[in-house]
Amino acid sequence: MADGITVVAGIPIPSTSPAFLVGVAFHVVVGIACIVVGVLAMLSTKGRGRHSSFGTTYYWCLLAVFLSASVLAAVRWTEDYHLFILGVLSFGAASGGRLALRRRWWKSVYLHVIEMGSSYVLVLTAFYVHNGKNLPVWQELPETAFWKS
Repeated sequence: MADGITVVAGIPIPSTSPAFLVGVAFHVVVGIACIVVGVLAMLSTKGRGRHSSFGTTYYWCLLAVFLSASVLAAVRWTEDYHLFILGVLSFGAASGGRLALRRRWWKSVYLHVIEMGSSYVLVLTAFYVHNGKNLPVWQELPETAFWKS
């Protein structure tokens, strides 16, 4: 990996390696899809139909985000290990939420809501931790608002 920095949409990416940048591009695309589909699942009528379809799509997009984040974190482990941890927690929560309904666990609907909601919050947290300091409006926040890594 080169020591250079590539800036895309005002966000510095700590590499000039084409392979790393392709990995980041894939991660961003599936991450945006995950966030959008997650909102659609939350806002749709619960039960079979749209909610289930959006939820399944969210789960598989989250798997792609988790796998790509794992590879990207492995390349820069000392800088990004905390993002790997957030990815494990997020995908683990989504898997638990999905299994709760599929296996009809005790209080499965409650477990599903808590686990899937936690998964979504963790995805947004990982985004904020990694990119918050580079986003235009958030740059006006005091330094104490950002997680130091």
